[in-house]
Amino acid sequence: MSLTLFAESPSIRTFLGKRAIASAISLVGLVILVFFLSRLTGDPTALYLPVDASQESREQFREIHGLNDPLPVQFARYMGDLLRLDFGMSIRRAEPALDSVLRGFKWTLQLALITMSLVTVMAIVVGSLAAFRVGGVFDRIATFCSLIAASAPDFWIAIVAIVVFSVNLGWVPTSGTGTVWHWILPVSVLFIRPFGLILQVVRGSMITALSSAYVKTARAKGVLDRPIIFVHALRNALLPVITVIGDQAAGLLNGAVIVETIFGFPGVGKVMIDAILQRDFAVVLAAVMVTAFAIFLMNLLIDILYAVLDPRIRY
Repeated sequence: MSLTLFAESPSIRTFLGKRAIASAISLVGLVILVFFLSRLTGDPTALYLPVDASQESREQFREIHGLNDPLPVQFARYMGDLLRLDFGMSIRRAEPALDSVLRGFKWTLQLALITMSLVTVMAIVVGSLAAFRVGGVFDRIATFCSLIAASAPDFWIAIVAIVVFSVNLGWVPTSGTGTVWHWILPVSVLFIRPFGLILQVVRGSMITALSSAYVKTARAKGVLDRPIIFVHALRNALLPVITVIGDQAAGLLNGAVIVETIFGFPGVGKVMIDAILQRDFAVVLAAVMVTAFAIFLMNLLIDILYAVLDPRIRY
């Protein structure tokens, strides 16, 4: 089924509508949770005004930023602004909060795309070759490395990488985005865990596909190993792999906070952490909304790819 016919299908339109409604409900719940929890971090006047600031100055600051009203009133006003796609103003930067978040999200998106492209290609190739000779030397080495990679904590790897490759050896910078060398450590650290997880799924799925009847028939007809692995078996093994790739990509968009902070990478994760520490509520909420919406679109794309790859799946 072509993408055009697929998009015009009434069933897919119904599915997309249901997913959009469910995601909208989830986004509203997330906004409610983050809005009220962010107010528990303290009074912004204690951070932005001098210690000896008068009570009148504090009241004026709260009035300017709408912090004097009861929380339900603040929330109702924020939701009204949000319906007009107005995410409010950043207290720290005195600019629209959405501008601050999108500036950071641009860097996070680039980091995620580069990392997941490398992870996907490497994991599919290595996992497929490991599955072709189960129990062989290459399979054992790949399985051992993938288990270690999937179990290694990102923050520990990041710290060790900085100490070894930046401080001791001086090969790469510790932070920034100015050159290709600045990207090596963040991409390498974020590469490790998704690579280990996806490789395991590719290997397991390919083992099942390679043991199927149609592969045995292809071998009996004298088809070469490479087409059997990367054409016949891989297409049927991709569904569970796509699920894990989507989960890991969403994790990079949503969970690279620690790595971005350690490397001083100006992504949306660092923007969010800085906003929390600075009690910049508008930026925190904007970062949550943008990230959640991006994850929703990614999950929707994965569901559509399911039906494109497997004719048996029709929503």
